[in-house]
Amino acid sequence: MILEQLVVSPFQSNCWIFGCDETREGVVIDPGDEADHILESIRKHGLTVRYLIHTHGHLDHVGATSALQRETKGLTLIHEADQIMLDNLPAQAALFGGDEPEIPTIDRYIKEGDRIAFGSYDLSVLETPGHSPGGVCLKLEGSELGVFAGDTLFQNSIGRTDLWGGSYEQLLDSIRDQLLPLDDATPVFPGHGPQTTIGAEKRNNPFLQGL
Repeated sequence: MILEQLVVSPFQSNCWIFGCDETREGVVIDPGDEADHILESIRKHGLTVRYLIHTHGHLDHVGATSALQRETKGLTLIHEADQIMLDNLPAQAALFGGDEPEIPTIDRYIKEGDRIAFGSYDLSVLETPGHSPGGVCLKLEGSELGVFAGDTLFQNSIGRTDLWGGSYEQLLDSIRDQLLPLDDATPVFPGHGPQTTIGAEKRNNPFLQGL
């Protein structure tokens, strides 16, 4: 397995480079900014990028997508409910005072139960709305454990719900129904901050007590 965490943008967002060390096929998850930095990692690992996958459509997770589309030719995936986020990237940039990114073209919408295959790996899509209407997590299938949680679940915290389309109750429901049933040893690769595990969050995350 090839797995690299890149921290990009003023928002300190995690972009994950995930690839198969046998076939050198890979995916980029949440390319939020700093396209040159992301491309450098892709080239370092000798990866052919099959997909650019987005856990949601906020500015800090999609800002480098258009540039990577041109360079890698990878197919761009997001949940349809977050297309409105992409259509309103200029408004997002104005809200946070950042540069206005180019709006990417989506090749395919993903939904609950979809499988994204590349190399010897499969990622299954878990719908986890709450941080945004179309928020998803990506669960690694097979003998190796892991879930790319986007801004659904962090170490000792959860995604904010005060932006457009957010819902605190819905986010907690998503975490309870989709993530907490996973094996406690499952690594969590979040959209911000350090890696954690499902078990650690069950024990220590103050937002999850009582779920």
